[in-house]
Amino acid sequence: MGSLLRETDYFNLYAIGDGIYAAMAKPGQGAWSNAGIVNLGDSVLVFDSFGTPTAGKELRRQAEDITGKNVQYLVNSHYHGDHVFGNQAFKDAAIIATSETLRLCAEKHKMDDFNSEVKEMRQYLSDIKGKIASAKDDIIKQSLMNQYEEMAKVLDDLPELEIVLPSLIFEEKLIIRGSQRQVELLCFGGGHTPSDTFMYIPDEKIAFMGDLLTEKLHLPIVDPEQFQVILQRVNQMMIETFVPGHGRVSDLSLVKTLQGYLVFLTEKAKEAHEREEEAEDFFVRLENPKDYADWKGVNGIRANLIKAYQFYGK
Repeated sequence: MGSLLRETDYFNLYAIGDGIYAAMAKPGQGAWSNAGIVNLGDSVLVFDSFGTPTAGKELRRQAEDITGKNVQYLVNSHYHGDHVFGNQAFKDAAIIATSETLRLCAEKHKMDDFNSEVKEMRQYLSDIKGKIASAKDDIIKQSLMNQYEEMAKVLDDLPELEIVLPSLIFEEKLIIRGSQRQVELLCFGGGHTPSDTFMYIPDEKIAFMGDLLTEKLHLPIVDPEQFQVILQRVNQMMIETFVPGHGRVSDLSLVKTLQGYLVFLTEKAKEAHEREEEAEDFFVRLENPKDYADWKGVNGIRANLIKAYQFYGK
């Protein structure tokens, strides 16, 4: 994990290299996902901006305080709100993303009417409360409770939330050079979302993965095959330290665990189609393996089994 340097209301800040810091989200406090801070020498780069404007502001404050330099770059790994709703704290910086992530941010996070947004979010929270009350599985209940707490923080910040879009666009690779080090922003395609960016720091062999890597989480999947290809390419790189989008700092073993999970999903889905098994029969028959029994997610493994089944039923 590295050495703990600071603790804030939203995240803990760890030093994982000289001038490289992992901001690890505290559950239910509004950060929601992990972020990164890199001292480039003459400026600072931040990777992902958290899930609320308040947490994003604290991230920037800590980044500039601990380095003594201004944040010049912010990277958005993908479009999901828990990674970009803190963008407004960095709107004077160059906000970097792929063109597809820009498109999805603009499309998915458009807010036309504030009162309608508040009403919809309150209804969403009410629905989650109902699911918590009726949930029989302890892991799903815990996942729903965390979802409720995080979304409640977003609702609290909604009056000041400003959607700030990426301003510097790249597609496959962008190298940012500072006086002390360089970082590589890489996009090998989309597995978790249609476009997933991660950051590689070659001299230190560190990667900030966004949600291409998570710990014990049934993260949403859009393309199980492309996801496996991405992780295979990552596996071949000289990376020793991985910062996941959710979970603890780890090593290559975390990548291999996720690869195994994706193989399980795809193999079971393909087998079901080979047997010409109907979707509901497939879901009822297939039990959650022990290897993934303690993984969190509001829908458990079911949502990804459905996705894999539909993907191979095209």
